[in-house]
Amino acid sequence: QVRLVESGGGLVQPGGSTNLSCTASGVIPSIVDMGWYLQAPGKERDERTLLATISNRGKIEYAESVKGRFTIPRDNAKKTVFLQMNNLNSGDTGVSLCHVEVARSAAGLGPWDEYWGQGTQVTVSS
Repeated sequence: QVRLVESGGGLVQPGGSTNLSCTASGVIPSIVDMGWYLQAPGKERDERTLLATISNRGKIEYAESVKGRFTIPRDNAKKTVFLQMNNLNSGDTGVSLCHVEVARSAAGLGPWDEYWGQGTQVTVSS
């Protein structure tokens, strides 16, 4: 099994910034992609929405609501993905969930398995 450990977040002022990190460990032949999703207040975990993802090819996808504000660096050697969150607003409040897809071969061939972190709270408030 794969374990995801997240850190960062907390209480942030509107317009402020924070940084999240997520490190994967365990049996990981290769990572297909890593990313972040938002569980908004009052929503269930399965109602999460995309924030950003980065694939093994380096392709990045951002939600429209975070384009120009967030960036998603990665460190493949450390199996870590980050989320740099800038110019935060109240809509960013919620639980940020780390998501990883892992291939069962070092070559990245299928099948793939997905894993979710526990999430880290981000609260944007004055």
